Amino acid sequence: MNASSRLPRVSIASLGGTVSMQPGDQHAGVTPRLDCEGLLRGLPQLGQLAQIEAQTLCLLPSASLDVPTLLEVLSWARCQVEQGAEAVVLTQGTDTLEESAYFLDLLWPFDAPLVMTGALRAASHPGADGPANLLAAVQVAIDDQSRGRGVLVVLNDTIHRATSVRKVASLAMAAFESPGVGPEGGVVEGAVSFHRPASTRIPLPVPVRAVPPIALLEACIDADTALLRALPALGYAGVVIAGFGAGHVSQAWAEALGELALAFPVIVASRTGNGPTARSTYGFVGGEIDLQARGVQMAGALCPRKCRVLLGVLLASELEGVVNRWLGP
Repeated sequence: MNASSRLPRVSIASLGGTVSMQPGDQHAGVTPRLDCEGLLRGLPQLGQLAQIEAQTLCLLPSASLDVPTLLEVLSWARCQVEQGAEAVVLTQGTDTLEESAYFLDLLWPFDAPLVMTGALRAASHPGADGPANLLAAVQVAIDDQSRGRGVLVVLNDTIHRATSVRKVASLAMAAFESPGVGPEGGVVEGAVSFHRPASTRIPLPVPVRAVPPIALLEACIDADTALLRALPALGYAGVVIAGFGAGHVSQAWAEALGELALAFPVIVASRTGNGPTARSTYGFVGGEIDLQARGVQMAGALCPRKCRVLLGVLLASELEGVVNRWLGP
């Protein structure tokens, strides 16, 4: 047996994003152009860590990723593990990384790690962070401590859980945090460490039908209810509200949401970016006590964007009756 055959098998796929971007000409901005083989070409040291299988699944800016594409990515990743890969690494754009990571985490059935990464600087820019992020992602993927943790996001030598990670800055290198809970771990000089043990995971089944449209609206001062009341006629199957503070809305919105809750699931999350919704503190009309009495569900610590992902997957799997079990305290 040669040395390479004893190395772990890792499948790496590129979906596009800033990590793969280069300029088309000197007067144009960067676009996804560098395929997975091109990303790996600058990291010969990966061959000392793992047996690498590379594939380019698509080259899209992450704003253009959609659920059908992510389901294809999930199918590919599952096949890799079923065929012997011990871990899977995906590169994609950071704009929607928190949402796609959570979507895949809900459906990932294996103990084998699925690690996602990207970059804040294009591949053609000085100081591009893509290679370092990809190297760290592979280091995390092959570490035994990563098993059983579902989907992990690795950027800037920091490890985040898919459930808690958020992009909190538009252009900063340290653009990702896990508000309220902190990162899951980190990578120092190639060594992986975790701050807490893996928690029990219960993956959802792959949806049996298409994920239906779920609206996401943000509460703001003096907002009318016209869009809210139009949602059922527009074909939406549910709505998530990014509410004020600990999950509050105006009196007019509370009345509209109560009516909507008779027709489809309504979730209210916090628009603040950090902290959970309240459950039993505020008693005014539009506060969480009033909203729950109207049939509205409170999101807990789950951010509005991930609530929308969760609700869509549950509805597509015909599991809308268990939404509350998936919403944190």
